[in-house]
Amino acid sequence: MEIQKLCDSDYRFMCVVWDNAPLNSGELVKLCEQELGWKKSTTYTVVRKMCEKGYISNENATVRVLIDKDKVQAEESTYFVDRTFNGSLPGFIAAFLGGKKISGEEAEKLKKLIDEHKE
Repeated sequence: MEIQKLCDSDYRFMCVVWDNAPLNSGELVKLCEQELGWKKSTTYTVVRKMCEKGYISNENATVRVLIDKDKVQAEESTYFVDRTFNGSLPGFIAAFLGGKKISGEEAEKLKKLIDEHKE
């Protein structure tokens, strides 16, 4: 099943949910007011929308995550690299670095990741 893309506001909402779930929907309203500046009605509208998209459930006033943040980030990253860099991971990394230097420790972590994911 391919997950539906999230707009920026939906992603920010999901970050609040991912950081706090499971939680009571009333508590989620308070968190969204504090962290996103949203009104109660906005939060409940987005809760309904995210339930329809299959990201969360809201049963007995308890909001639970159905799609993990790691899965969404992986899908979004793949989509971005495919669309923007024609699927070229080296092209993405070169653009991301943009002439910046990375530390030896960061370079070693990247090498290790690459080695772990080689075909």
